[in-house]
Amino acid sequence: MIRLCDIVGQDAAIDRLARILSGDRRPHAYIFAGPTGVGRRTTAEALAAVLLCEQPRRAAGESSPPEPCGNCNSCRMLDAGVHGDFHPVSRESARFSADSRTRSSKMQELSISVVREFVIDPANRAAGQGRGRVFIIREAELMSIAAQNALLKTLEEPPPGVTLILICRSPEELLPTTRSRCSLVRLGPLPFVFVAERLTASGVEAAESRFWAAYTTGSVGAGLRLAESDLYAFKCDVVTRLAALTESVDADLGDLLVARAEALADRAVAADKQLARTLATRQAAGILLGLLASVYRDAMRHAAGGHAVLIHQDQTDAIARIAAAVGAVPCADIVAQMARYEQLLWRNVNAKTLWDNVMITCATGAPLDV
Repeated sequence: MIRLCDIVGQDAAIDRLARILSGDRRPHAYIFAGPTGVGRRTTAEALAAVLLCEQPRRAAGESSPPEPCGNCNSCRMLDAGVHGDFHPVSRESARFSADSRTRSSKMQELSISVVREFVIDPANRAAGQGRGRVFIIREAELMSIAAQNALLKTLEEPPPGVTLILICRSPEELLPTTRSRCSLVRLGPLPFVFVAERLTASGVEAAESRFWAAYTTGSVGAGLRLAESDLYAFKCDVVTRLAALTESVDADLGDLLVARAEALADRAVAADKQLARTLATRQAAGILLGLLASVYRDAMRHAAGGHAVLIHQDQTDAIARIAAAVGAVPCADIVAQMARYEQLLWRNVNAKTLWDNVMITCATGAPLDV
């Protein structure tokens, strides 16, 4: 069973939770905000273990957070994954809905029907073990406006013993009314060396581990997911092509990016039957746009001089060629344009048109007004 004191690289967050748990009045709703893959869910589950334990104990040291005893009936049930008062909630919960329409829907958001059935209604039922109930809402930023509004009363005045933990990337992605009813706990990026070592220990080659550790700015989970997508060799090829693009036209690069985006979307949908194809396609395109942006961000840093550590340390020669040919300011413009293209993904822009514009931007070093 994971304990709060076992969480690595999140000392500030754990210290904050230790202070909260040592106080007489504890929040009944939290927002755990931070990048994906840095331990948000693990920390939320560790907090749930303390809250549900029948005999939590203080660890060594006054500033250390309490620990679940590991021996009580509640701890054993939680460890076995059968605790009736522990409620993980996500878009995937839709497939377990009592409503056939909710079960058959392709969830692009965390809908009001899911929030009502899996959070609001069970929160108002008596706890089975008597220690209360804990709800962990993953990807809380995907809650629809209607779902967040429906949840407000439960966030503000939950039944006794009910604790809600909303996991999201940034609290600003939630409604102000939702944020105001929760205690914010921020989790930051993990140390580079720690992430690289974890990826290598998981079977990822050392050079690739270092790249994903730098690219994800300290996220083990994101690094593992990207490594499992077989993107490293593809990114190396793309960086080489972008460097060559400064001297000659690459008529195939746009099609290559489109094909890889479709392949990533196919893989995501195959892994999650409830994932809407539209959402999978947008997420896949966003991953590739992020990789392109990282190339020009590195080139911008290189062109500007200084001693900035590059993400693409494995291809410094290619980055130097791009920097010399494009320049710092145009590289910054390209990075900004990639962010705009990512925004356009969510506005039903034709995919081919978008990628054609991406390639023109990369080839000319000038942003387009689209």
